[in-house]
Amino acid sequence: MAEPFKNMLNEKVIIGMAGFLVNAWVEFDRFGFVSMATNNLDDLELKERSMQITEALVVFLPDDFDHAARIMLESLAPEVVGEIDVQPSNQGISGWAIMPMVDYVGLYGVGHFDVSMTLFKELTKRSSSELGIRFFLLHEPERTMAVLNTWLNDPNHHVRRLISEGTRPRLPWAMRLPVFIEDPSPVLLLLEALKDDEQEYVRRSVANNLNDIAKDHPDLIAEIAARWLKDADKNRVRLVKHACRTLIKQGHKGALKALGYNAPHVVIEKLEIITPEVEFGEALLFEMSLASTLEHNQNLIIDYAIHHKKANGKTTPKVFKWKTTTLAPSKSLFAKRKHAIKKITTRSYYPGTHHLEIFINGVSFGSKEFELIM
Repeated sequence: MAEPFKNMLNEKVIIGMAGFLVNAWVEFDRFGFVSMATNNLDDLELKERSMQITEALVVFLPDDFDHAARIMLESLAPEVVGEIDVQPSNQGISGWAIMPMVDYVGLYGVGHFDVSMTLFKELTKRSSSELGIRFFLLHEPERTMAVLNTWLNDPNHHVRRLISEGTRPRLPWAMRLPVFIEDPSPVLLLLEALKDDEQEYVRRSVANNLNDIAKDHPDLIAEIAARWLKDADKNRVRLVKHACRTLIKQGHKGALKALGYNAPHVVIEKLEIITPEVEFGEALLFEMSLASTLEHNQNLIIDYAIHHKKANGKTTPKVFKWKTTTLAPSKSLFAKRKHAIKKITTRSYYPGTHHLEIFINGVSFGSKEFELIM
């Protein structure tokens, strides 16, 4: 079983932080810091652990923010140019230990703008500052965006990624940015400059930002997708496809057309659920065959939705990716799928009738029932 994320902020990491902080400032109470930061640590989840460490930083660093900033900067590991190692460094603070420091700057550095921007830039080179910089995007959006604009050509790709990831309007596990949910145009100017970044890590963040924006401005993102795909290389095509993933699941005609997926001309020859009764913890098995009715090739995106039964008896759909293919004239396609139905943290399951629905290029092509047995 994979190690829980919360354990990335463990006692060893905290003791290591204390050692580097006392090296930077001899008056730092390392033992008091460790005692407070590790209190009931096993009972805390990741964000709770991070916040407890942040609170310990508040107590044991100087009250003067500029002085505290200098100490934090001097305690950092050397700048990371390649992939960041999340494991503790023996050269300074880096990886997961950066998380509470980012929160510290976000919460207490708002009145110290320039110093905080320097901290975010240096902290993100050792992990990521996307959560902390959002405090500044909420408090001083124009001033913060102006700084991000100056980082567009920074040689460190972790800094360039922060520009995109930090401005995501609906970044998971983070506060939303209502000003950019309402009007994403300032963010789009930055994404335009980053869309062909040499690093996949940055381009992936650009795609995720566009996907966020698509949830509130679907037609706008479809238009951008069509424009960006003109004379696009394979990297930009991959970016646009990932950016449009929500729109594709929703069957947005503009996004599908931009990606070359027009109205499907197919007939379903067979749609069968092999396991009409599924025990919780087991898998739903189903298969389908379809045939083309066109005289030329057509690009198809085949998805399926599971309409999960809720506590009130109603159902709600969740769309899953299945196949992307090109179907030749008058040809048939057979596909089989195994979909696990097991305990996950993001969904509660209830027994009873569920539905499987097939979508091709966003168009529904029928559904079948199955029973979930708890």
